[in-house]
Amino acid sequence: MTHPRSILLGAQAGAFALPVCDHYSGVEARMRKSLALQAELAQEFGTCVFDVTLDCEDGAPVGGEAEHARLVTELALAAGPSARVAARVHPVDHSCFDADVATIAGRAGHRLCHLMVPKVESVADVQRASDALDAAGAHGLPLHVLIESPAAVHRAFDIAAHPRVQSLSFGLMDFVSAHGGAIPAEAMSVAGQFSHPLVLRAKLDMASACHAHGKVPAHCVVTEFKDLDALQAAARKAARELGYTRMWSIHPDQIRPILAAFAPAEREVEAAAAIIERALAAEWAPVQFDGRLHDRASYRYFWQVLERAHQTGLPLPETVQPYLTEPASTRH
Repeated sequence: MTHPRSILLGAQAGAFALPVCDHYSGVEARMRKSLALQAELAQEFGTCVFDVTLDCEDGAPVGGEAEHARLVTELALAAGPSARVAARVHPVDHSCFDADVATIAGRAGHRLCHLMVPKVESVADVQRASDALDAAGAHGLPLHVLIESPAAVHRAFDIAAHPRVQSLSFGLMDFVSAHGGAIPAEAMSVAGQFSHPLVLRAKLDMASACHAHGKVPAHCVVTEFKDLDALQAAARKAARELGYTRMWSIHPDQIRPILAAFAPAEREVEAAAAIIERALAAEWAPVQFDGRLHDRASYRYFWQVLERAHQTGLPLPETVQPYLTEPASTRH
């Protein structure tokens, strides 16, 4: 039996290819705690439910960039074999960019799940980063890029089309600042970022660009990290109204609310499993379920519900669990 992922998703598999939470930390003690927490939650949920991105851009002290890059490299190399560890380097026009990539990707590229490049403005920036990875010997390492300006949003479709790009993230604070005061500071708040027209349009454009090319749209941070109810509401809006399949965390307490917000409801998982089970039995021919006709178009949606359930650590019905816990390439 061919794996459902191969039958149903095609190019759209990319939008659900990553854990739904990307956790950032740049201070040594917090980076170590983040990696320990990742291992702890992976054991609890039975799968890795968030990535840890070790941050050079905001984490490295001025003048200490080389030392910080070496620290990030050592932490990545010391992480467990099942850890998902990434690194955010400096922008491509920063004097430390090439050294960051040479040190981190050159020594630990085989242990990284991706490299995040901030302040990407164009496809040329992506290609520069891709060439730097290849020069460091990190062939095939995916790039994640941070979209932080009106011009970058305008070029989001072209950036998302680059074959090395796996995910686009939206940089809220820099996007607002790039408007020179034309967007008020309230647009950076948990409420304002979902109501200001320019910010909302940028988020929608970026998500649309990702889905057009089968890439992962990652929603920006919520800086009110102590207001977990507001965070979860924001995550729910990002997932259910704006089309995002991933979100940043900047504090460990934000991880579980993000997982909960991006997880499908239990009844959705049960219905999706029942529909996919019938589809498998029918060898993907149309079937009837609960008075409705389903075919491959709706099978695709319900398979994605099961993918999200797995990525957020929800228990899966036994009928579909084997398909979610092994890669498509292992089943024929």
